[in-house]
Formats: sequence, structure tokens, C-alpha cells
Amino acid sequence: MINYSITIMGTKPGTKKSEITETKAYGTAQCNEVLDVDKFAEHITSHGCAYDKGDVVAIITKVVACLREQMLAGNKVDLGDLGSFYVELATEGAVLAEDFTTNNIKEVKVRWAPGSKFKNLRDAATFKFVPTRAAQAESEKEIRNQETIQGME
Repeated sequence: MINYSITIMGTKPGTKKSEITETKAYGTAQCNEVLDVDKFAEHITSHGCAYDKGDVVAIITKVVACLREQMLAGNKVDLGDLGSFYVELATEGAVLAEDFTTNNIKEVKVRWAPGSKFKNLRDAATFKFVPTRAAQAESEKEIRNQETIQGME
């Protein structure tokens, strides 16, 4: 189940707040939980995996290290249904090609091209409307204030 809330935003991305002339309501996914490597490995082993949690953590850790190594070697890594990982450069332009040096390379970004099982999860997804994070925080604050007031009575 994917939780979502509705956010009102300008229709032209990058527009300064003071310059927004038109807005629309957009859906924003709300994360339920963040699974670290240990929790994710535990989840994997709960599906009848032949390996124990420690083995899965070790494999994930090795995949991360090797993936990084291969991308720094200039390779694209295709992991089948998971997708492909590759690098993309963020550069500052030079007036002439001969003026371009590695100093013009500002970032080496990791990109993921989803495989077939991750292209679009829409058909398999179910959704639940929830309040925005700001509304949740405000509600929690109000509840805590009421508890404090009741505790003083």
C-alpha cells in the first residue's frame, strides 16, 4: 500500500514562490518506513531465502562496493529486472572544446534505468490517502499540547 497526500504546487517547476501564477493539486508519496540494510536483509530472508541475514547483508554490501567500482571504471552494470546503473556527468560548459578540461566536471552522478519489473508499478500498486507530513506534525503537536494541559489539571 502506497500512502499519498495532496500538495498544491506551481505548474511550472523551478518558479519562485512569489512568481507562481497557477497552481494544481499533485499527489505526493508518503514513506511508511525506511529499511536499512539489516532490516531489508531480514525481510529478504523472511521469504524462504536459503541464506541467513548475515549472508544477505554481506552480499548486499559486496554488490554496493562492486557496483561503485565498476561505475568508476566507466562501465554500465545491467542487473536484469532490477535495471542498469551507470554514471552521468554534470559539467560546466567551456566556450571552446579545447578549453574543456576535467576541471569542468563538477559531479559524477549515479543513474538508474529501471528494468522491466520497475518501469511503472502503477498497475500493481494500491493507494491510501493520508494527511501531509506538515498536517501530521501539526496534529501531533496539538495532541501533545492537550496531553500537557490535561496533565496539569
